[in-house]
Amino acid sequence: MARLAADENSFIRPSPSAGTLGGVTSTTRDAITVLEAAGYDVVLVETMGVGQSEAAVHASVDCLCVLALAGAGDDLQAVKRGLLELADVLAVNKADGDNEQAARLAAAELRRALPLLAPTREDGPPPVMTVSAATGAGVDELWDCIVEHRRLREASGGLARRRARGRLAWMRVLLERRLLEQFESQPGLAERRAELEHAVEQGQITPESAVDELLSTS
Repeated sequence: MARLAADENSFIRPSPSAGTLGGVTSTTRDAITVLEAAGYDVVLVETMGVGQSEAAVHASVDCLCVLALAGAGDDLQAVKRGLLELADVLAVNKADGDNEQAARLAAAELRRALPLLAPTREDGPPPVMTVSAATGAGVDELWDCIVEHRRLREASGGLARRRARGRLAWMRVLLERRLLEQFESQPGLAERRAELEHAVEQGQITPESAVDELLSTS
């Protein structure tokens, strides 16, 4: 990131999460649109991790690259299945020094597991690579893989279909967020919600009944 920030041809725009789930903020797609209009032909979206909706990330980008860390407790079991099903490219980082063998083993494990975890993908399981951010090993190959993924999807019409699905998915995400914001802005609702949450914690009312009561009083 330090090298990228010093590059005169790059522009970095931080986006505070503000409690947003899903790995991207509510303004991410707007930022992508503005940057593309400004002439940036490559827009990299670094997520803050993933929350409850990996689809929010997937709907925002042309290629979803998932980074795993071998040797740091981030093996196959630590990578969420939803991410594996949506990933276009997987890269196991820290493939250097004493950790290089562990990274290669983790990549091999992912390659074996992916056909079983996402057997219905029309373009087959995503490629799995090893990289080292410290030494730069594998980074050029990773970028070539991402470029080739875009070329193939664009040639097949898959890129246009993905962007269309992404626009629709993002509309639904925004609708859910706006409806929740509108609902929670009603006078007195915050106090009543706090009362019902306490009642649910104490076992005095079921979660279903609490939600029904909140909705009926809105």
